[in-house]
Amino acid sequence: MRLGMWTDIKDALGNGAKQKLPRKRLGDVTAPRGFSDNAWEGLKELDARTPPPGVETEPAYQSSFRKTDRLGKDVAAGGGIIIDKDGSKRPHYWGHRERLRTRFLKGGHDAMPEYELLELVLFNAIPRIDVKPLAKRLLATFGDLNGVIAASEHRILQVDGTTDRVFYHLRLVEAFAHRMGQAKVLQRDVVSSWDDLVTYCRTVMAHRETEQFRILYLDRKNVLIADEAQGAGTVDHVPVYPREVAKRSLELNASAIVLVHNHPSGDPTPSTADIDMTTQVQFACEAIGVTVHDHIIIGKDRETSLKSLDLL
Repeated sequence: MRLGMWTDIKDALGNGAKQKLPRKRLGDVTAPRGFSDNAWEGLKELDARTPPPGVETEPAYQSSFRKTDRLGKDVAAGGGIIIDKDGSKRPHYWGHRERLRTRFLKGGHDAMPEYELLELVLFNAIPRIDVKPLAKRLLATFGDLNGVIAASEHRILQVDGTTDRVFYHLRLVEAFAHRMGQAKVLQRDVVSSWDDLVTYCRTVMAHRETEQFRILYLDRKNVLIADEAQGAGTVDHVPVYPREVAKRSLELNASAIVLVHNHPSGDPTPSTADIDMTTQVQFACEAIGVTVHDHIIIGKDRETSLKSLDLL
């Protein structure tokens, strides 16, 4: 029975009277004798907040993921409160960080799932709580570890539980990966280490959410002397100016270049615009004696060489 509807004056006033009153809302009558003004106003406020009989309600906001007590038994693997033999209770994740670090140092990363590697990064960003649910949410949002590391700040911070420190640590991991890949190709003959070059380009560009155009400048011995991005693009376009490419080649005293750009869609098939732009860059570079070795298009799982397709 609704609080705003009352049928028995004995229940309402507690004075033993037996007279029946018609059903009324509290807001329609004055306070009966025996009720303080504050109590009566409280009842009217509660009555105003209570939905009418028979009306079904639903939450005004639906969370993007199911929120549970972080110690609930259904949260993480074996989650919840652990009761020791002496009856003492402790959160399930106590000691988890140290155990995970020890396992990583002893056995390496090969046998560890991606969410555990991500946990190791998140340990430094978020202290003293179980970060496994957050690691799994990040992987579910971006597909895999590569997608998480390459995601933009805006998209990272949209995931529940992330912070600026989470984004910072992910960017730090990305920087190390880029530097390690770059070290394998800088000051080396690009032609003889072509696989390393492609691996480096895939690391830097394959999982970007927008197009990026990079130019690798080579000397007379085909040694990489500079790797430069040519500005930011959109999801399907990045501006490239052949005259600027030729000018920069002269500034670096480069004898050859390799063009590289990514397709965020994941499909590295060259478009008509890609082919036309390559022809224009090649024409501008030939005028100053600079060779265009290749134009590589990076997809998520594979890459395409315009030279191998006889388009260069």
